Amino acid sequence: MAFHVPKAPGMAQMLKEGARYFSGLEEAVYGNISACKQFAQTVRTAYGPNGMNKMIINHIEKLFITNDAATIINELEVEHPAAKLIVLASKMQEAEVGDGTNFVIIFAGALLEAAEELLRLGITTSEIVEGYEASLEKVLQILPTLVCYEIKDYKDEKQIKMGIKTAIMSKQYGNEEPLTSLVAQACISILPKKSTFNVDNVRVCKILGSGISSSEVVQGMVFKRQVEGDVTKKDNSKIAVYTCAVDIIQTETKGTVLIKTADELMKFSRGEESLLESQIKAIADSGASVIVSGGKFGDMALHYMNKYNLMAVRIPSKFDIRRLCKTVGATALSKLAPPSKEELGYADSVYIDEVGDTIVVKFAINGKDSRVSTIIVRGSTENYMDDIERAIDDGVNTFKGITRDGRFVPGAGATEIELASQLSTYADTLPGLEQYAVRRFATALEVFPKTLAENSGSYASELLSKLYSAHKEGKKKLWF
Repeated sequence: MAFHVPKAPGMAQMLKEGARYFSGLEEAVYGNISACKQFAQTVRTAYGPNGMNKMIINHIEKLFITNDAATIINELEVEHPAAKLIVLASKMQEAEVGDGTNFVIIFAGALLEAAEELLRLGITTSEIVEGYEASLEKVLQILPTLVCYEIKDYKDEKQIKMGIKTAIMSKQYGNEEPLTSLVAQACISILPKKSTFNVDNVRVCKILGSGISSSEVVQGMVFKRQVEGDVTKKDNSKIAVYTCAVDIIQTETKGTVLIKTADELMKFSRGEESLLESQIKAIADSGASVIVSGGKFGDMALHYMNKYNLMAVRIPSKFDIRRLCKTVGATALSKLAPPSKEELGYADSVYIDEVGDTIVVKFAINGKDSRVSTIIVRGSTENYMDDIERAIDDGVNTFKGITRDGRFVPGAGATEIELASQLSTYADTLPGLEQYAVRRFATALEVFPKTLAENSGSYASELLSKLYSAHKEGKKKLWF
């Protein structure tokens, strides 16, 4: 008979073998705060225009060199449950706003560090939470009074460039001028009059070679592919989009045909060919001049397409097919049948072009009807172009934020210092213990100018005292 060692009564008895249970301040709360502080400290050095790049090798051995917090977090495998909550918060920030992921992590770490000091002083968690919530309400009241600039005309390229320049500068310091111009052109060209701006409508096509000065904006879509047939350019083209292969229809089951004479063999192959020709001719008669397919083009189909002067473009990605349909206003058809007028898309020009040594197919739509624009990014390495793409993504998301609310507050720590100063004054008016939490909330806001100073090699404590004295003199827009 095997010996059975009973588990200790309580929580351990209810959990599976190897599980650990923590409770109380010392074991659970301080441990969780310590993990979150360490995680925030890891990404803190990547904050701001002088933030350092991180080298990350993910689970599939892919190398990333970037200071973009969203990429760093996506590629890290965080195991600690408390730190995972901060990761989820930053991912939500990325999904909703498209930028500010590092801000969320650094601020969460600073708030938890402040909360730890209060807990050690004997203040309860409920009082800390009340103080933090009161601080948040007060901050939302103060922020509208700090507005220094507002963009009202979203079609004015000069104003838009001013608004998105800082977001791009933090990722690509030194390249902000050409990138800001590209993003502003791409966003303004597809800005809808009534509906909200969709960031997915600005595409990026990365082509190796040359430099960032050779990058350009194309109204429409660009694919790194060759055309399938002999026709390489079509102007004022109507586009038929198919998700199926453009080829002789094959039956799902194997069919056996008994052929007795040579004449029957000739008739059998001619029958297939004439059927395919009639289908291609019907598509050409519908007005289509370009056929886009998600499947393959058969040799016989290409022969008849060349005969009827139809352009053939293969796009294997179903997501790209959807985006192209949105761009040209077409409906994707699941079987090879002539499209109706409503199902056909339109582009001013479909043609192949050579960018560097890469052949691309461009679906160009000029004028106000363009729904999608593509930024062709040139660069010397794939990693460099990935970093530029992330900077463009931040710029496009900032433009979306501007279309929601065009108000701006001073940056580079100015707003945080002013909020911290006003919150400290507000804390003096509170009678309860929550005043300590409000003061700590104000202290936590100091982490941003302090981090910017540290990352640029300045003395943080000296800088903070100068900023506070300047803001008390009424210079509310003074930043680091």
